Amino acid sequence: MTKRKESPGPVRRVLRAIAALVLLLGLGAAAVVYLDYRRFADTPLAIEEERTIEVELGTPFVLIVRNLEQDGLTGAHPLMWRALALEMGVMDGLHAGEYVIGHGTTPRQLLQRMARGGVNQHSFTIVEGWTFRELRAALAKVPTLEHATSALSDAELMALIGAAGVHPEGRFLPETYKFPKGWSDQKLLERAHAALKSTLEREWAERDEGLPLESAEQALVLASIVEKETGRPDERPRIAGVFVRRLQKGMLLQTDPTVIYGLGTSFDGNLTRAHLVGDTPYNTYVRPGLPPTPIALPGRAAISAVLHPAAGAEIYFVSRGDGSHEFTATLDEHNRAVARYQLRRGR
Repeated sequence: MTKRKESPGPVRRVLRAIAALVLLLGLGAAAVVYLDYRRFADTPLAIEEERTIEVELGTPFVLIVRNLEQDGLTGAHPLMWRALALEMGVMDGLHAGEYVIGHGTTPRQLLQRMARGGVNQHSFTIVEGWTFRELRAALAKVPTLEHATSALSDAELMALIGAAGVHPEGRFLPETYKFPKGWSDQKLLERAHAALKSTLEREWAERDEGLPLESAEQALVLASIVEKETGRPDERPRIAGVFVRRLQKGMLLQTDPTVIYGLGTSFDGNLTRAHLVGDTPYNTYVRPGLPPTPIALPGRAAISAVLHPAAGAEIYFVSRGDGSHEFTATLDEHNRAVARYQLRRGR
């Protein structure tokens, strides 16, 4: 006789139904949480304008999230941020620094930026023709730099950046340098010094033949003079050509910027005839050849102009008073140009 299979009792059926319901609810809740998590990770943070946050060195992840929360930037429970960091594998790999959060930035994008060290970059421009004194004064006013060199003498500063015994004038390449907040002025000067050295070495190796320059050092000195004589790109090679021909002929350079540099802080803005005949190492009206050091920070264009000067017969030039110059090949022509442009202005 075959036994009939007994059906589950009422209690067991209820328990099974409850278990199934709990499982479904659990799966449903998990699905909701997962969808919320995905939405959080790739939805832009609720900010109306650009914000800047700063993460200090050694800050643990939980404190980073807490700081974001205090700034109103979390947009979700801290566990969501933790889950996202774990998913991305960046929990222990976030870099310290300053970060700009713009409109449209998602939590995922922010953590990606912090993981690769995409910190906010500040900039500082070394201006062509600045003296080293002007460069130091400008650096001292940059609030986002750490000032490690402020109390040092020029000689101590040069030793600190690995150039002991080198005169500082002209040794830093004028251009715009990017740096993160907290960088030191020492690092910036090291970079600018290395840029000048590499630029000068490259240009010297590719120089024109027959120049009256014995070394890259002399080229740097002459480039600094060209830099101070004109700010016009089209004139740099012509002015360099004038000075090159003067050196070749054994003529005095007779350039005002060297005289002014030699006067130092005593110069009041009025260059007189007494200054032009006073003997200093930088007075090219009375001393032949080049001055002993650069007189300013020459840029790439001035260095290139000196090593690739314009050809021609011009050995004189005079300012027209509008930033440009009149170039001439003979003394008579030069005197007429001086009368036309200088004497009528009462020089």
